[in-house]
Amino acid sequence: MNGSTFYVMIAFIAALVLWRRTRSMYRPIRGNGIRLLIPLLFMLPGLSLIFSANVNEPAWEFGAAFGIGLLFSIPLIWTTNYEMREDKLIYSKKNWGFVAAFIGIVLIRFALRQELSDMDPQGQTALFLLAAFGYIIPWRVFSFIKFRRVVNQSHLAQN
Repeated sequence: MNGSTFYVMIAFIAALVLWRRTRSMYRPIRGNGIRLLIPLLFMLPGLSLIFSANVNEPAWEFGAAFGIGLLFSIPLIWTTNYEMREDKLIYSKKNWGFVAAFIGIVLIRFALRQELSDMDPQGQTALFLLAAFGYIIPWRVFSFIKFRRVVNQSHLAQN
């Protein structure tokens, strides 16, 4: 895959995430919130790339990549909240700070990819995937916790 194809693919994925996220501000979240955790299942095949025998990066680089991912998760966690509206359904709170944070993360990832362009492609892919795990896993888990907190508060308010 050449460089421009990769960037187009990443831009498409980022646009899809933003579209789904902004759409969820206007549509209720149904069920008990388990759907918020489903993207974590889609990440499981990526583990095979991280633990590939062809990846020979030192352990500290994996720790740094995961740590960077954890730092990226902080603005996503801060800007993701839920609310119960007048129709007694739960929605994502409207927060355009999330859009700005997400676009910022994508731009930083592009810049880092350019900076690390002399690195082995499989090692680079593994590190960027681990960084993605570092921000998607905590963000989704905390989103689920925040959603469940709103559900529980709504049940307490009804009783």
